[in-house]
Amino acid sequence: MKKTQKIVVDSSVIVKWLNNQDEKYIKEAFKLLKDCQAGKISLYAPELAKYEVGNALLNKEIELPQTKSSLETLYALPISFIKLDKETALDTYDFTDELEITYYDAVFLTLAKKIKGILVTDNPKHQKTIKNIEILPLKDY
Repeated sequence: MKKTQKIVVDSSVIVKWLNNQDEKYIKEAFKLLKDCQAGKISLYAPELAKYEVGNALLNKEIELPQTKSSLETLYALPISFIKLDKETALDTYDFTDELEITYYDAVFLTLAKKIKGILVTDNPKHQKTIKNIEILPLKDY
């Protein structure tokens, strides 16, 4: 039986599924979601993504009912949200130091490494070459 490809999506991708106002690469984002629904890939994100997405929606300055509807959709998406355990939390610091990025950004990289998945992102900070982690810019999906 063929394994499905594990994909870690960051908040920059998830937001596009919820509210595509002022967003690029919408077609690519929805292809990713469609591939998941077809069983070709499985989607993962750290639990932190929920908070980042909530904040991103807040920054879009959309009406409250639309924001709440988007948040409800977030919880219905076929994403496995992974809690941060102690080992992953500690490993995340290695990336912050090595790449000079925030802990928030590094946790997505750590998760991709941990589950042996591909990080798909529209965040330029995540699009560096990192040993042992495959990173795919959303525009190339």
